[in-house]
Amino acid sequence: MTKVRPWLPLIGIGVFAVLLLLVVPATLSMHWINNLGKYCCLAMAAVGIGLAWGRGGMLVLGQGVFFGLGAYCMAMHLTLETAGPGRLPTFMILYDPLGDLPAFWEPFRSELFTLLAIAFLPAIVASVLGYALFKRRVKGAYFAILSQALAVALAVLISSTIRETGGDTGLSDFKYFFGFTLSDDTNKLMVYAIAASLLIVCLLVAWQLRRSRLGELLVATRDAEERVRFLGYDPADVKLVAYVVAAVMAGVGGAMFVPIVGIITPAELGASASILMIAGVALGGRASLFGPALGAIAVGWGQSSLGSTWPGGWVYVLGLLFILVTLFIPGGLASVFSRVWSVRRRPRPAPVAVPEVVLR
Repeated sequence: MTKVRPWLPLIGIGVFAVLLLLVVPATLSMHWINNLGKYCCLAMAAVGIGLAWGRGGMLVLGQGVFFGLGAYCMAMHLTLETAGPGRLPTFMILYDPLGDLPAFWEPFRSELFTLLAIAFLPAIVASVLGYALFKRRVKGAYFAILSQALAVALAVLISSTIRETGGDTGLSDFKYFFGFTLSDDTNKLMVYAIAASLLIVCLLVAWQLRRSRLGELLVATRDAEERVRFLGYDPADVKLVAYVVAAVMAGVGGAMFVPIVGIITPAELGASASILMIAGVALGGRASLFGPALGAIAVGWGQSSLGSTWPGGWVYVLGLLFILVTLFIPGGLASVFSRVWSVRRRPRPAPVAVPEVVLR
């Protein structure tokens, strides 16, 4: 039985893939399929957070930065594709009819450059930031504050550059996705299938990393960093790899978020968006494989459902839920399921024979 247990998560990923790619398109309406695609994008970022925070102990409060970098890379390409060859985006014409296209926009006319930028731009930013912080042994609350400050700074920067990025209104009104018309339901289903497949890939990558030497070093670094350094490993390098992988997952999730939702604004990458991702990971269980993804999907569903009917109260419900989970089930809902499973699997004690007492 012990030989099968390491493969149970892989079987769970397979079941999850069947549900997302086969059952959901056959049973749900296009409205809910589109919503679930948005939740899958948030779940990609959550899987990366689970790897960095749950395994590595890094409280990454600024994942909105990498989510936003991937999102704006995709949004810039879709905006130029909608405008047409050699034409300015509509919002640039409104602000400056005689202006030219900014130089950093021009490469995003290429589909190949856009795909490479979605993957490598978050990785480069995370590598530079992580190297600067981890090599100086910045960790704990200081790391969390600095990462969140970066998210706030990026949101303010985008909001202040109206002519280049659209400012607070962001980028929207996308008509095409790499040549496919986004208003067609068949193409919407295709975009959802891509997002769901990428989520499965993220889960597979996380599963492989968790069972590798890197996963063991991450746990060791989280629990006893000085001992890891004493054994000859550099904890900064171990943390950096996990941080970069989490950044790439967030960037890919942000890129797929754009064609599904149809808009990207600075609000989607600021401090509140990053905290929302952390809340989903904490709810599902940061140390588990499926917990971060399922928690992010649950929080996304709550924001869409309860947030639309009770906008003012949703924030309080989320805050209360986060407090209750932190106080009573710090391991998240995944820890509750694992405890129930372990109790059910626990062998029952054998009956003890009571010796007979002979009365004389």
